[in-house]
Amino acid sequence: MMHKKISFFFSALLICAFLIGCSSTAVEPAVVEAEEDVSTQISIVDGLGREVTLESPATRIVSLSPSNTELLYAVGAGEQVVGRDAFSDYPEEASSLPDIGGGYSEYNLEQIINLEPDLVLAAEINTAELVQSIADLGIPVFYISNPVSFNDLYTTIENVGLLTGHADTAQLVITDAQERVEAVVTAIAEADTAPVVFYELDATDPSKPYTAGPNTFYSTLISMAGGKNVGDALSASWAQISLEELVIQDPDIILLGDSLWGITTESVGEREGWNGLTAVKEGNVFPFDDNLLARPGPRLVDGLEALAQVLHPEVFK
Repeated sequence: MMHKKISFFFSALLICAFLIGCSSTAVEPAVVEAEEDVSTQISIVDGLGREVTLESPATRIVSLSPSNTELLYAVGAGEQVVGRDAFSDYPEEASSLPDIGGGYSEYNLEQIINLEPDLVLAAEINTAELVQSIADLGIPVFYISNPVSFNDLYTTIENVGLLTGHADTAQLVITDAQERVEAVVTAIAEADTAPVVFYELDATDPSKPYTAGPNTFYSTLISMAGGKNVGDALSASWAQISLEELVIQDPDIILLGDSLWGITTESVGEREGWNGLTAVKEGNVFPFDDNLLARPGPRLVDGLEALAQVLHPEVFK
C-alpha cells in the first residue's frame, strides 16, 4: 500500500506595529492594520500515488463506496455529501441522498456531473479507469486504499478530515478508536488459546468457498482478536480454499460473513464433507455481520470488538 503524504498549509496572521513620527513635543504611534493572508489549500497523495489538491475544504462531496460514506459521516461531513453509491446505507440518513449507481450497474457519470461535486471519494472497489474518467471531467477525485492496519485506518480518517474541513473531529474519532482498540488488545493478552478461524465470504460452491487471505484487514483483525486465520495459508488476498485444505486446517471456529445473504449455521453442517470439521462438530459456527469488516471505515473497531467476543468470550465476562 502506498504511503500518503499530507501537506496542509496555513499561513499565520502576521501583525506588525511600528512606532513612527517622532517630534520634540510628542511621540504618537502609527497603527498599521494587519493584513490577513490565510491559505486553505490542501494537498494529499492518494492511494493511487496521485497528488490531489483542493483550494479549500470540499463542500459538495460524492461518495463511490459505503466505507467512504461512513468515513464522511464519522468525521462530521455528512451534510456536505450530495451523492452516494447504491450500497451506502449507513448511517441511515445516507439512504436519502441521491443514488449515483455502482451497485450491480455502472456509476451514472452524468448524474455525478449534475450534482456539481468539488470532490469525489473513490475506494479500492473502484477501478483506476473510473477514477481517471471522473478526473478527466475536471472533478477532483481522491482514491482511498483499503487499510491493512489500524494505523492505515487512522491515516485515512485524518485525510478525510482534512479534505472536508473537519480535522479536529477526525482526531477525536481517531483517539476514541485507539482507546477501544487498546482495550481489546489488553483483554486478549489474558487469553490462553488462539483458535483457528475460518471466515467465509462466499460459499456458492461449498467445495471451494471464498475467504480472506494474508495482507487483508480480515486477517489483521482475526489475529488482533486472538485467533489464527485459515486464509493466511493461501497466496492471494481473496481466494477460494479447497475443502481438502479446510479439512487439513480443521478450524475451531467458522464465521459466516455470508450470513447476510441467507447462509445459516444449520446449512453448513449439511454440506458434503463439512460435518467432520471441529467447528461444526462442536457447534462453533456463527453468523457474523460482514459489513463490520467489508467496509474499511470507522466501524472496523466495532468489527474487532465483535470478533474478540466471539473468539474469546471468556475474557469479556
